[in-house]
Amino acid sequence: MRASRFFGVILGAGALVLVSAGCAGGDGDPAATTTAPLTSGEAVAGDLTVYAAASLATAFDELATRFEEQHPSVDVQPITYDGSSTLATQIIEGAPADVFASADEKNMQKVVDAGLAGDPMLFATNTLVLVVPAGDPGGVQGLSDLADPSRTVVLCAPEVPCGAASAALLSRAGVEPRVDSYEQNVTAVLAKVAAGEADAGLVYVTDVATSDAVDALDVPGADDVVNRYPVATLTDAANPQAADAFVAFVRSDEGRRVLAGLGFGAP
Repeated sequence: MRASRFFGVILGAGALVLVSAGCAGGDGDPAATTTAPLTSGEAVAGDLTVYAAASLATAFDELATRFEEQHPSVDVQPITYDGSSTLATQIIEGAPADVFASADEKNMQKVVDAGLAGDPMLFATNTLVLVVPAGDPGGVQGLSDLADPSRTVVLCAPEVPCGAASAALLSRAGVEPRVDSYEQNVTAVLAKVAAGEADAGLVYVTDVATSDAVDALDVPGADDVVNRYPVATLTDAANPQAADAFVAFVRSDEGRRVLAGLGFGAP
């Protein structure tokens, strides 16, 4: 069961994300406002392979289960989760996937530019939060403490979406962190903080709900650094019909309810 101390954090941050996402979606991008129709369950069958950003693990596991319930002839293979940059590289190098869901538009664009993805569609947004081990044994008060060499700090690597967002947030705050470890996905950052191997780290607000071993601290300005999540069917998909149906399901009203329940904002 999720710890009650995180519930308020997620609700508050989720509201901020929704507000920020509303501003971000004001560029007229139809992908930010249009929900694609679902494909008929009778026309969809076979295996489906999905590559998704690590921060989507809880949400996409739930979505995959619900999708299979609606499309019993489809077998969603165990989803591959990792940093979006790692997944994009794997896809470009020939990894056999049907769907790619990225935690940012930059890494999705790499796959599009390689001619390996159709038109990406936005389906969620996310923001960062500062996490510390439960009870805050390192006495971390805010972002400025990440510059203190006496504290152990872990962040996402700059090339992955959570790392790029962390760099932007810290730059806006005028903080130069003393980083002890850079990780290739946000799950690894959360794991190190939860295990007490680091005094603090930056993760997405949606990650806080997955661990009772961390506390979250408010980060002023976090709502100004919003990650937008796109999803696309890959052009070399072995099962494009199922891929299109899954993409549509992720962006459907039911899919968005699942995402919102985990703290993701609307696109």
